[in-house]
Amino acid sequence: MDIPGVPYGPVAVSAELDSRLSRWLWLVKWILVIPHWIVLFFLWIAFFVVTVIAFFAILFTERFPKGLFDFNLGVLRWSWRVSYYSYGALGTDRYPPFSLGPEPDYPARLDIAYPERLSRSMVLVKWWLLAIPQYLVIAFFTSGVHAGWWSSGLITLLSLIAGFAVAFTDRYPRDLFALIVGLNRWVLRVAAYASLMTDAYPPFRLDQGGHEPGTADVR
Repeated sequence: MDIPGVPYGPVAVSAELDSRLSRWLWLVKWILVIPHWIVLFFLWIAFFVVTVIAFFAILFTERFPKGLFDFNLGVLRWSWRVSYYSYGALGTDRYPPFSLGPEPDYPARLDIAYPERLSRSMVLVKWWLLAIPQYLVIAFFTSGVHAGWWSSGLITLLSLIAGFAVAFTDRYPRDLFALIVGLNRWVLRVAAYASLMTDAYPPFRLDQGGHEPGTADVR
């Protein structure tokens, strides 16, 4: 199932770069997001439990219960906002809300189209066997597949380069921003697929930029 206006699949990731970023705030964001990391630690435990429950629900009913789907989507949205604020992009100085909701006014947004039906056979293999090639790719991006992708991987390295650029030039390089969002988009597509929220296999394609290809906005 596709989101209207998004021709590239059910996972829509968008981000808007702040017109002006603090030169030095990024140096202490690791402290500022500690409350979020604490909450997300427990949310990701719940995310895993919900995904296991959804596995059996899909296996027997071909459906991901809507309430459970919305919860997992909320955890991914929360993680994306925190990552975008901190060292997954450093693209905004607006502190992320403590919210599982869509928060359409926040500059980092995520939506996943709810599937009316999911394959019983694919649920047995997609999260481990079919996703292995994708795991290998995003492990390079994040130095591991884990909640929030806060790591020493390529995404964090590029974000730190952007932070230094802002500190010394007062400017976030636009091409670097497009690349960083594209890498995060890839990770989020894989996360949605591996957590059984879609049967659409993530493309091996780096779609760069703040919005999904072919769209001006996904809000």
